[in-house]
Amino acid sequence: MKRLIFLMICFTFVFSGCKQSVKKENCPKLEVSANKRYLTAGGEPFFWLGDTGWLMLSKLSKWDAENYLQNRKEKGFNVIQVMVLHTLSEVNLQGDSALIGQNAATPNLELSKDKTGYWENLDFVIDLASDKGIYMALVPIWGSNVKSGKLTSKQAEIYAGFLAKRYKDKSNVVWLNGGDVRGSDSIQVWQTIGTTIKKFAPDQLMTFHPFGRTQSSKWFHQEPWLDFNMFQSGHRRYDQDTARTETRYGEDNWRYVAADYHLSPVKPTLDGEPSYEGIPQGLHDTLQPRWIDSDVRRYAYWSVFSGTCGFTYGHNSVMQFYTSGPDAGDYGARQPWTDAINSPGATQMQHLKNLMLRYRFHELVPIPGQGEKYDYQPALKGKKCLLVYTYNGRDIQINPELITGNSFEMSWYSPRNGELIGKGKVLSGETTVFDAPGTVENGNDWVMILEQSN
Repeated sequence: MKRLIFLMICFTFVFSGCKQSVKKENCPKLEVSANKRYLTAGGEPFFWLGDTGWLMLSKLSKWDAENYLQNRKEKGFNVIQVMVLHTLSEVNLQGDSALIGQNAATPNLELSKDKTGYWENLDFVIDLASDKGIYMALVPIWGSNVKSGKLTSKQAEIYAGFLAKRYKDKSNVVWLNGGDVRGSDSIQVWQTIGTTIKKFAPDQLMTFHPFGRTQSSKWFHQEPWLDFNMFQSGHRRYDQDTARTETRYGEDNWRYVAADYHLSPVKPTLDGEPSYEGIPQGLHDTLQPRWIDSDVRRYAYWSVFSGTCGFTYGHNSVMQFYTSGPDAGDYGARQPWTDAINSPGATQMQHLKNLMLRYRFHELVPIPGQGEKYDYQPALKGKKCLLVYTYNGRDIQINPELITGNSFEMSWYSPRNGELIGKGKVLSGETTVFDAPGTVENGNDWVMILEQSN
């Protein structure tokens, strides 16, 4: 009897242990949806909410990386955009070089005294992010290095092959070819990186991170290695644009979405670098006003309500992980990144994600907006709902043809704090003009929600 009891206990232990070992994957495989409009993770709709943590590999310790990623997880971010190589002389915080002789074709695989190196640190960060359910969107090499002629196509092939083979089994890796550069600059190198990574890591998604006021589709939309498009709406105001053709959209980042949305073949698109919170308007003149949280929200809602598969936020201090000191960081950064990670805009991005998940963003269809510049009001329509965004609280006028049904529940959603207010019944045909709460001023933004109640 004692032996039987013992065997039963052992069986129970083994069985329960097997059950406990079956762990749901935190970062299931990302794919493009069947209709090619959005991304999926493990077959479920995936709303991309990214953050630009560009320099984390060279600036953060493992402890800092843990704190940064945990903060982003708690705020709803699920993608971090990172440079693998900012320069060819890149070293991590411990002084480990990424390359031998500043040659991308010869990665430095020697381990330091503590048995870690540059690439082991990247391994650690990727796995740490995976444990938190965060995807790492990796830029193999920043565009300025390629544009200046420091990377040949042959070197690019070897380097891209090294990256793809090392990380092809990491389900939370996404590739951002390019890096703040026009695709026409050294286009053969970008083609080589794209085709090589896809050859050895065919299951991982890839896009191209372009220069400000440009979009990946301009050069690479037809390329099989480009799974989804990305545009950089940039950091300038309307009046700071030059006469160059790529600036014709000004701050209207929704126009990039509209251009990509109607291309063939259909591919998802998103704003991978809008104006950063806390960065000077125009980027380089630190005496200019700085973009604030309301500007960030405008870019986010304008683009998502125009049909993107998500949005990437950024902060001036966080993207470069600026620490306090006698000298300012790049672009006049003064706020330590440890404080900036809790800036209003970063906290408010989760309200957009929550709204999109609640109303099943993958089933919503963008409809033409109305208004010019800051009066612009984009809209998303579902089977039984209509969502309209106003940046300045201006009255929203609805085309009666968009409202089908006898009655609706109308409410206002605040992008600032995620609160839902003013819920009430609206009869079809009774009114088509809706007055947003508060006074008309930039930053008094709201989402009007109409839900069919019958």
